[in-house]
Amino acid sequence: MMKITGFKTWTGTVVFTASILLFAQAGLQAFFGLPDNKVSVRTDSDYRYITSNAIPDHSPGNFPNRRNPNSISEQSLAFRVPLHPALTGRQTSVGMNVFAVATNGVPFDPSAAEWWQRDRNSGWQYEPLSSSVDLGLDKHNAHVQPNGTYHYHGIPTGLVEDVTPDRHSKLIAYAADGFPVYLRYGYSDPENPASAVADLTPSWRLKSGSRPGGPGGRYDGSFIEDYEYVAGLGTLDECNGRQTVTPDYPNGTYAYYLTRDWPVIPRCLKGERDRSFLKMGPGGPTRGSGGRGGASASMHNDRPGGGGRPGGPPDFNKAGEMLGIDGETLRRALGPPPPDFDSAAQRLGIPVEKLHEAMRAAGGGRRP
Repeated sequence: MMKITGFKTWTGTVVFTASILLFAQAGLQAFFGLPDNKVSVRTDSDYRYITSNAIPDHSPGNFPNRRNPNSISEQSLAFRVPLHPALTGRQTSVGMNVFAVATNGVPFDPSAAEWWQRDRNSGWQYEPLSSSVDLGLDKHNAHVQPNGTYHYHGIPTGLVEDVTPDRHSKLIAYAADGFPVYLRYGYSDPENPASAVADLTPSWRLKSGSRPGGPGGRYDGSFIEDYEYVAGLGTLDECNGRQTVTPDYPNGTYAYYLTRDWPVIPRCLKGERDRSFLKMGPGGPTRGSGGRGGASASMHNDRPGGGGRPGGPPDFNKAGEMLGIDGETLRRALGPPPPDFDSAAQRLGIPVEKLHEAMRAAGGGRRP
């Protein structure tokens, strides 16, 4: 049987869930040949220290796979976040760094080292959840770093399967600046916990028209540069957050939310980022130095090492021709990133496996 230690907050107090014995989960871990999930949290007067082995507490997908040749392995990650975070009055881009650490100890890492024509100076970075790049993500929107670190690029299905739209989301992570992270369900009135629960929405949208250079073509969500922020468009700000009360913070806090639509995982921070969330290359701090920039020292390269690096967006016309439908109809059915293959297949009356095969042949379409 497997022993899991997890954490959650209640007005800033850490509560450990100790010695939870899950026979079924232990069987899954044994099947995948993985160690048990291990997370520990301690606090002092200023910081919360989180260490983990980055092994998920849910069953991951099959790794290695055709688009991700890396195997999951036990890590020694150490993160530090402020116990009493504060807004800085500015926003800091997450960039290629870790946004947050989940309550199960798995990192949230929204970006991937994938650029148009493999040129990071091109100004066009692929969106990992788009149908234009296949990084071998599993159904939890996660895959594996070359060093064996399992990490999330989108909504972690296995972590939030008990979150329902009729109540405020549970705490699912701490961001790099110490503020809490929730799934998209929050109070419709951010100051009133008795108000109805709403599906919170981002204030980002696809730009209209076509790209002026680079890969060309329509803005379709293939690249993160395809999106623009429009203040007030949704219920959340440019960092997918807002000031609000939550079950864990009844007196109020700034909080981030993971949304259905882009950016899904926030791409910027409103507080001071701790150095333990920075990715360090060779020669930088070593892992496990918690709070000194070392938690993610070996997580500096997200390239899967095989496949999944196209030179442009998928050819929807080619995929449509294979499926016997118009390319534009196919593009609209899939919607903006992350593409909803199941809904598109149902809407188009096409088997979902056939849809995946056509999109892969056309240069995109990840298999969940």
